[in-house]
Amino acid sequence: MRPEPGQLLHFSEDPTITRFIPRASPTSKDRGAFVWAVDAVRSPDYWFPKQCPRAMAWMTPDTSPSDRERIIGPGGGDRVHAIEYDWLEEIRDVRLYAYRFDSTPFRPIGEPVPRAHVAEEPVQPLGPPEPVGDLFALHAEAGIQLRVLDILWPYWETITSSTCGFNGIRLRNSLGHPAHRPEARPRTLLGQSRSDGGAVERRGEESTRQRGES
Repeated sequence: MRPEPGQLLHFSEDPTITRFIPRASPTSKDRGAFVWAVDAVRSPDYWFPKQCPRAMAWMTPDTSPSDRERIIGPGGGDRVHAIEYDWLEEIRDVRLYAYRFDSTPFRPIGEPVPRAHVAEEPVQPLGPPEPVGDLFALHAEAGIQLRVLDILWPYWETITSSTCGFNGIRLRNSLGHPAHRPEARPRTLLGQSRSDGGAVERRGEESTRQRGES
């Protein structure tokens, strides 16, 4: 599920939206009210339930052979998405939808490589939302390895110290996140409480690793 040329996508679990109004996100480091959408390159980042924490890594021209071996691994293509076991059932059961937009009202955001596109005016989708379908099948068709871990945070720390390109979303909801303790789990699971988490993407010198994203 990716946009056609000249289009962008917005992924949502709500199939009833007819008009998107710019909103300020309390978890975003980007100041302002926006409607968010993604291009074909960034679409796989959102093939998940909204609150699902995921750590993603991919090959770039600067990725070392040793990092390819330890981060991506043999037989896994050029990209890996890591999640936690706690989210498997939700990934299987979630009903995710994609809204298509004309890209004209949007501008890229993020440096040196845009991680999304934003509009600062209300926008309407080009048509009704499209069911995204089986998220496991979507990963398989795209050749993206889906790795399942007990605890995501240590793998994220390994990714961010590597020469791979990387992105992390909703990491605050992951087990082992420094902001949480076992008694304050970040989602409704095993009787524990939910806490929203924002997208995480390292800036500065490490962000240049995204130049080779595919």
